[in-house]
Amino acid sequence: MTRRAVIVGAGIAGLAAALKLSQMGWEPVVIERAPARRSGGYIVAFFGRGYGAAERMGILPALRERHVGAVDMVYRKADGRHRFAVSGDTVGALLGDRGLTLMRGDIEAALYEAVAGKVPIRFGATLTAVVQDEEGVRVELGDGTVLEAELLVGADGLHSKVRELVFGPEQRFRRDLGHMVAATTLDHLPEGAREHAFTTVGRVGGIFMIANLGPGRTAAFFTYGTPDPAAELAKGPRRALADAYRDITWAAPDLIRTMPADNVYFDSVSQIIADRWSDGRVVLLGDAAWCVTLFAGYGSSLAVGGAEVLGDALSRHPDDIPAALRAWEAELRPEVEERQAMGRRSTGSHAPASRLDLLKRDLPLRLAAFPPVTRWLRRHLRLH
Repeated sequence: MTRRAVIVGAGIAGLAAALKLSQMGWEPVVIERAPARRSGGYIVAFFGRGYGAAERMGILPALRERHVGAVDMVYRKADGRHRFAVSGDTVGALLGDRGLTLMRGDIEAALYEAVAGKVPIRFGATLTAVVQDEEGVRVELGDGTVLEAELLVGADGLHSKVRELVFGPEQRFRRDLGHMVAATTLDHLPEGAREHAFTTVGRVGGIFMIANLGPGRTAAFFTYGTPDPAAELAKGPRRALADAYRDITWAAPDLIRTMPADNVYFDSVSQIIADRWSDGRVVLLGDAAWCVTLFAGYGSSLAVGGAEVLGDALSRHPDDIPAALRAWEAELRPEVEERQAMGRRSTGSHAPASRLDLLKRDLPLRLAAFPPVTRWLRRHLRLH
């Protein structure tokens, strides 16, 4: 008997779940509220559990095609003057042989290509109701369409509608870390930003970065601390960023002033803390379940790896979906909680709250810039 699954969200977690389930013989359908597939987003390091899962699921070659290799890390002062730089060789040594540098959108693109023509994706669709019983789950969409399946996967991000309908309101689970993040893709490389490099201005309170991964692949990234994320969201990205970065005179003012409203990700840095990720035949996956945050640097890897673990658990418990979901959570939760804790500890690296935080972030990077340190890292990583 063919089993059906409804997956809400066509991001990394949702597409990875669709791929894994289709490979197992399920018939998944993906619903996505956005009118079309998104692109761009953060620069991410893809490694660990996600790398292994991508290899086993057959998408690693497509990801490796998009891998840009090691990039230089250049640090500048607020007016653009050079501070120091770390070579791509050193960055590559830190990432190791089983790690990739990608745009978040590159991972989505590889997954989308893998499921295209195999899994239906309904763009512009919204979820309005969920009803489940021991036999299955019934999903109602905004246009009145009703879908019935054996499993519902909520992979719809930090502000998950599935989580709201089945588990409760967002404020019950969201833990704000007192920071904001913004990211946007650019159609040019700003003057003074190096090609194939992350060019960063870091000061007490936050960072501003221009990331270039090659021709036509440039993004701007902002993260800063705030005591009131809700007030920042109310301002909107252009005004909030202009206020937060008024002391940076290099590149940021022009980018913020000309930033297109429809091409900016702007949100609070928040984690989801939930004591369970499933309810009957409904399961949360990726940011909808945990959102380790960009400060942990492992969200994309956990999304792909978590989808694979979910599929494996369903294979081991083919006649008891709730038991499969409990087994999946038991296997994954320790790693998720470890990464969440790491994200909370890492706020000082991404948005230094004091000069001491700034020093603690910069000192290892400055040391890594010395060739003897690079050679030691290479030898050490080969041995381990």
